[in-house]
Amino acid sequence: ERYAAAWGSYLRSQAEGDVQVVLGRDPRPSGSELVAAARTGLQAAGCHVVDLGIAATPTVGFAVARFGAAGGLMVTASHNPIEWNGIKCLDHRGVAPPPAVAEQVIARFQNNDVLTGGSGESVTDDSLTQHHVERTLQAVPVRGVPGSVVLDSVNGAGCEGGRQLFASLGVPFEHLYGEPHGVFARPAEPVPAHLGDLCDRVRDSDAVVGFAQDPDADRLVLVDERGVPVHEECTLALAATWVLRHRGSGVLVANLSTSRMIDRIAQGFSGARVVRSAVGEANVVDAMEQSGAILGGEGNGGVIDPEVVKVRDSITGMAMVLDLLAEEGRPLSALVADLPALAMVKEKRDLSSIGGRAALPEVLSAVRSAFPSGQVNDLDGVRVDLDEGWVHVRPSNTEPIVRVIAEADTKDQAEALVNGVTQAANL
Repeated sequence: ERYAAAWGSYLRSQAEGDVQVVLGRDPRPSGSELVAAARTGLQAAGCHVVDLGIAATPTVGFAVARFGAAGGLMVTASHNPIEWNGIKCLDHRGVAPPPAVAEQVIARFQNNDVLTGGSGESVTDDSLTQHHVERTLQAVPVRGVPGSVVLDSVNGAGCEGGRQLFASLGVPFEHLYGEPHGVFARPAEPVPAHLGDLCDRVRDSDAVVGFAQDPDADRLVLVDERGVPVHEECTLALAATWVLRHRGSGVLVANLSTSRMIDRIAQGFSGARVVRSAVGEANVVDAMEQSGAILGGEGNGGVIDPEVVKVRDSITGMAMVLDLLAEEGRPLSALVADLPALAMVKEKRDLSSIGGRAALPEVLSAVRSAFPSGQVNDLDGVRVDLDEGWVHVRPSNTEPIVRVIAEADTKDQAEALVNGVTQAANL
């Protein structure tokens, strides 16, 4: 309640006149109590609340923009386990606020610097998922889909949006874990190890594609027609292919830890280029706005289409993949096989033995020096790009570790890049 009041108080401090805030949640059992507390805090701060009930994070972002609201608040722990829950604040753009704003809100919360005694109104509106789907299909007009699909919504907030998308298209579909009760039938994160049931259903039903969402429906992972999981990095690569074909060349934005596949794809379209941002959805969106990008995203299955909403959005991602299948007339496995073949290696290294976080400047300096012929980007940790691949070393914000990610044409080359970094930095 106090955190919501802190967010509402900040929004009130930045506005003249009435302040409207959009509220939503994923269906975790703890969500209803937390939303009630958040609503109380927002109203006490004098904000008028539009409560969407159970809604995907991108739907809440879409609603903020549609209503011209001052901000939004989404109760979700995203892809984290069911026992977790949390709060995502969204600013007037429908995206996470910049770090400086987040710091102000946290300070208000910690110091109990919140407005109280207000009498903001609260109304409910369950129509926004439908409007979100309609806007998606205006931006991504899907042609006839050649077959059925299977959707695994993990009993989360994407259940209704997925159902409405396929119903609008007249696509036969099987909805796996399609009841939004929030008791997840599989682990929440949509990674291949968790998608066995979806793979089996796609294979057994002769579906053309399987889609997997996370609990707040901002990430999308694919399963091909053989029941084989597709690497999550491929979701953004396929979306980039669709956008460049149908909207012309332009800027694509991805974070520093995302695959080079989109760079290779952009090379096939005159005038297209890729801009890299720091890790984090808000950083991707900031770079998109600064560069006028036509698409953004992250390698975790996050697709951001600014024509729909400036939030990672599984609904838009599904529409783009479906239209690619219709356009190509070939199976998803063939489309994936056409993507640039690259190998990625991800590792974590503990800093405790070399002095913990205090050793970070020396570690990052060593990484810069390890590849003198490389192109260095130190926007977020250090990324070095070479002809044969790239390596990104990024410190954790919460643990005394660094994450080391490398990508190259082969796994051996990627591992060699990781080894070069770890030896140079004594990790």
